[in-house]
Amino acid sequence: MTSIPTFKLSCLRDIGWGHWDPIGIAGPNGSWPEEAADEYDSYLLQAAAKLWNGQSNADVADYLVEMETEHMGLSAMPGFRERAVTVTEELRSYVEGLRR
Repeated sequence: MTSIPTFKLSCLRDIGWGHWDPIGIAGPNGSWPEEAADEYDSYLLQAAAKLWNGQSNADVADYLVEMETEHMGLSAMPGFRERAVTVTEELRSYVEGLRR
């Protein structure tokens, strides 16, 4: 296992709020409301750490789907898997950028 870098929450939030807002509280253009800015931090940090440690995009997308449908207790809505895949791809780009 490799050590995990310090992820910038602002970058993770940009990705999460822009592509994955399961409870639907983002403002215009994916902006996060100040009072709820940390709503998805733990999920995004976990997802980024999983990617950093070599887990596949499919595994991380599965994690996000699980968080949405089981942990948050939300029903599977149309497009929920695609959202998870998109945010995973964006997180992968961010994480890989940290390796350079």
